[in-house]
Amino acid sequence: MKHKKYLFLVLLLSAFSFYRLIRPGYFPMHDDMQATRVMQMDKCLRDGQFPCRWVPDLGFGYGYPLYIFYSPLAYYVMEVFHLIGFSFIASVKIVFILSFIFAGASMFVLGQALWGNLGGLVSAMFYVYAPYRASDVYSRGAVGEFWALIFLPLILWSILNLIKNEKQKKSIIYLSLSVTGLLLSHNLTIIAFTPIAALWTLVFLFLYYKKGIIKKIILAVALGVGLSAFYLIPMIAEKSYVHIDSMTSGYFNYLAHFVSLKQLFLNGHWGYGSSELGSYDDLSFQIGVIHWLIVLISLVLAFIKKKRNKIDRIIVVFLSIVFITAIALCHSKSTFIWQTITPMKYFQFPWRFLTMAILSSSIIAGFPLKIIKNKRRARQLTALLIFLLIFFYSRFFSPSQWLNIKDQDKFSGENWKNQQTMSIFDYLPIFASAPPASPAPQEPQIIHGQANIINFQKGTNWQKGEVDVSQPATIQLPLFFYPGFKLWLNQKETDFSYQNQLGLITFNLPSGRHQFLVKLTSTLDRKIGDTISLISILVLIYLFYAIKKEKK
Repeated sequence: MKHKKYLFLVLLLSAFSFYRLIRPGYFPMHDDMQATRVMQMDKCLRDGQFPCRWVPDLGFGYGYPLYIFYSPLAYYVMEVFHLIGFSFIASVKIVFILSFIFAGASMFVLGQALWGNLGGLVSAMFYVYAPYRASDVYSRGAVGEFWALIFLPLILWSILNLIKNEKQKKSIIYLSLSVTGLLLSHNLTIIAFTPIAALWTLVFLFLYYKKGIIKKIILAVALGVGLSAFYLIPMIAEKSYVHIDSMTSGYFNYLAHFVSLKQLFLNGHWGYGSSELGSYDDLSFQIGVIHWLIVLISLVLAFIKKKRNKIDRIIVVFLSIVFITAIALCHSKSTFIWQTITPMKYFQFPWRFLTMAILSSSIIAGFPLKIIKNKRRARQLTALLIFLLIFFYSRFFSPSQWLNIKDQDKFSGENWKNQQTMSIFDYLPIFASAPPASPAPQEPQIIHGQANIINFQKGTNWQKGEVDVSQPATIQLPLFFYPGFKLWLNQKETDFSYQNQLGLITFNLPSGRHQFLVKLTSTLDRKIGDTISLISILVLIYLFYAIKKEKK
């Protein structure tokens, strides 16, 4: 019951981070495609396309494989709320709100395990009110990265529980589900966090080693990977089929986005603009003075007495090293590391490592509460720290302006055109030499010959219709080619071509009346991914059953 009381406090005290979202309308953000992405997800599921992979309206209406590459979990959650009855815009705001609440709750669970209830509450509030989190939502609109932050503390907590031999079957389930959540939320956070999770595991194996633990950790992680395989395997196997060069060149070259120490530690400027070359960004990258001070104070406190708990000292030192390393990777002095580890270029923005800085500093923040033996003083310090966080940082958790718009405004007119073309080069199939300059036609085009298109229909990953051909004709569909698309003419599978500037599916027809159907089917890698995920779900069900049987 005590834990529930503190979790309620986390919810209550987090309200200052999201209460401005609880009203009709929407707000501008850098990645202003969230409502459209969930609308595309909705179309997929209503059309029977599950898992959703190909979206029909983006790419200027030609469609592209968004959810083969773009982490889908947050959008599935948004879709649940839309199916309940909320608008697309409201569903996006609800997921942002839940991200604040769930991230705070997950950090409390970890902090409580390390430092006790008060320490857990303080860690949770430091995690919720980190200034970078305000930038993530109210400036950037980075749903995937923001949602991923929920799972980082849960993974560390599950590893800790598993190693300490506490309810091991449950811990295996918690770890596997947390790993799944992260893998389906944000690719780049996975890469940044994995070394930290691995080192965290080694630290606690050193402190609490028991025989057979490593196998159980590997099993849990493997199960998490298996549950995510429907997304991971196609994403890795098919990356050569889309344009990804644009993601690391020009504005997205990491060399243009290092930040200065002043920006990280002292700059109080708060803006809603973009990240630019040099230290004149109109976007805040501050760690938060309270955050870096608590790291410094905790590090001193960990060594101030020789009799201080050895395990606590090791944890604080480890997390301080993580904090310092994350900050170093945001600064231009780390350029040689970025040049040596070339895959890091896909991070695009070195300041993304601030996620690891706020994770480590927030965990550390609860440590001083553990070493204060006087309960009254501990409560007073807790109240003071939370007051300072809310007083100084809650003003950042507000949009630059509020727009009185609804779904129909977002998905019509010029707004809809902008949504269809925004980030058009991302995941554009390589068979198109360049993005389309005009919207996709409403019907197939007759390239040669004479024909009449009859009863044309378009779904999320299929197009079909009838063609009355008076002279042999060449038909071109308003659809990019991508591996897995197949064509049936008069119910017989037939070859087609896509050798044109946009890589559009094209086929020839003789005189007469013909039926055609083009549909995206499962390739070998998609079938393998789906099968592994299905098997992993069955394993998870078995573990639940085994726990239930043990209780009986």
